[in-house]
Amino acid sequence: MTAPEPDLRSPQRRIRDDQIASEPPLPPIDLPPGTTASAVESHLAPRRRPMAVAGVVENGMVRPLDPGVNLTEHSRVIIVASED
Repeated sequence: MTAPEPDLRSPQRRIRDDQIASEPPLPPIDLPPGTTASAVESHLAPRRRPMAVAGVVENGMVRPLDPGVNLTEHSRVIIVASED
């Protein structure tokens, strides 16, 4: 078990955090009858879907190993490194 870390928040921040924690939860949204649920992803980024692709970094550029993968020019990538 890890040792608890000291609370480094300012007194004002502690008071505000306690106020937020003591507020009652918001009521459920009043939706019209017959409304169907949809995934959160459809509201956040309808055109961007996350995908995992194996690749290598060469000279600071990310190159996918699968030649069938096409990334747009300003794609955001997460690089996961391995020592193997």
